[in-house]
Order: sequence, then C-alpha cells, then structure tokens
Amino acid sequence: MKKLIILTGAGMSSESGIKTFRDSGGLWEEYDVNEVATPEAWDRNRDLVLHFYNQRRRELEKCVPNAGHYGIAALEKHFDVHVITQNIDNLHERAGSTKILHLHGELTKARSTVDLSLIYDIGYNDINPGDKCAKGSQLRPYIVWFGEAVPMMDEAVRITETADIFVVIGSSLNVYPAAGLINYAPDEASLWLIDPKEVSVPLSRNVNVIRAGASEGVAILSKRLLNS
Repeated sequence: MKKLIILTGAGMSSESGIKTFRDSGGLWEEYDVNEVATPEAWDRNRDLVLHFYNQRRRELEKCVPNAGHYGIAALEKHFDVHVITQNIDNLHERAGSTKILHLHGELTKARSTVDLSLIYDIGYNDINPGDKCAKGSQLRPYIVWFGEAVPMMDEAVRITETADIFVVIGSSLNVYPAAGLINYAPDEASLWLIDPKEVSVPLSRNVNVIRAGASEGVAILSKRLLNS
C-alpha cells in the first residue's frame, strides 16, 4: 500500500462548526492569544486560561465530524494513511481514522504542570482550579502553547519522510514548525493542497491544488487518487 500522509489544519474542522483562530469572526477576535495561549498567560491568569479551554471543550462535545473527516478515514481501505493534525479536536478519531498524530495537543486531555509524562483523559469535562495530578501539581490543558516546543515534531518529520503522497488540508502553512513539514516530503512524492483560499506553497515543489473546502476537496482528492 502507498503511504498517504495528510496534514490537517483549522480549515479541516471549520465545517464542523469549530471556530478557526485567524479567520474573520475567529477566536482571536474574541481573545488575545497572549492572554489564553501562552505559558505567560498561564502564570498570569490561570482561571482565564482554564475557562477558555473549558469553553472549547464544551463546544467540541456538540460538534460532529464532517464529510471530509469521514472521507479521510475511508481512504484507509486503499492507502496506508497517517494523519498529522494541527487541530486539538478529536474529530478525526470520531470519524474512524486510526493513525493520528496531534502536533499541538488534545483538548480532551489534561497534563501535569510538573511532569510532562503525566497525561489524563478527561473527555469533555472541565479542568478546575485545584484539580491536581498524581504529584500534586495543578492540571493544565494538554495543549502546546505559543512559545513552547512541539514535542511531536520529530515524529511528524519521520512520518512525512515516508510519504508517497503528501496532502495539506485546511492549513494556512503559516504556523511553524508544522508549516515546514511539506519540505520533508520526498522529492518523488505527489504533493496536494486542499483549501478554498490562496495558500503559499514552496516554489521549488510541484503541488496539485484543489481550491475547495475540506469536504468537497477530500471527495475530489479521493476520486483523483483512486483513478490514477
């Protein structure tokens, strides 16, 4: 089976009703990133940070995977599919994809503030002040905040380097280091981009562009890959 590696960004889940951060009407218009998504914000106002992610968790519980998520899962019948996602939601899992790497963490998990290896599944429940890990420290969202290292990046690079086909869906390719993954796809790999908006791609690579949203774009991609 050919290895199909798919990098998904916020546009993958926007059709499911999850607000993106950068688009008009997005979360950054409601919240200052520096107040809710940095280590400094956590040190300064933990209650606000916890409130922000508790809200995101409650919203996620009401959302369902869209046709794009299901389309990616269905491709596992024909390819060795591995999803690398910048998203912190669990919609790929709920749609049936089986190999998923979350670059920026997972909303339905919490972690210790003193031991990175202590990670807890919390589902859609809130994290409250006073909720502690086994070592007695306050639990925090299992999210990679701006200014923090991306622990799964090396594994994402390793996976990308095995690609026969590499696809970017709904990512602006503006957030690094994730945006640089496309450069690790082998020279002989087939490269694809699905996005309704203009996205800058490496000029040195031949990228097949499908100008469509996630659901429509995945349907078009699936048809082209299966007919090739």
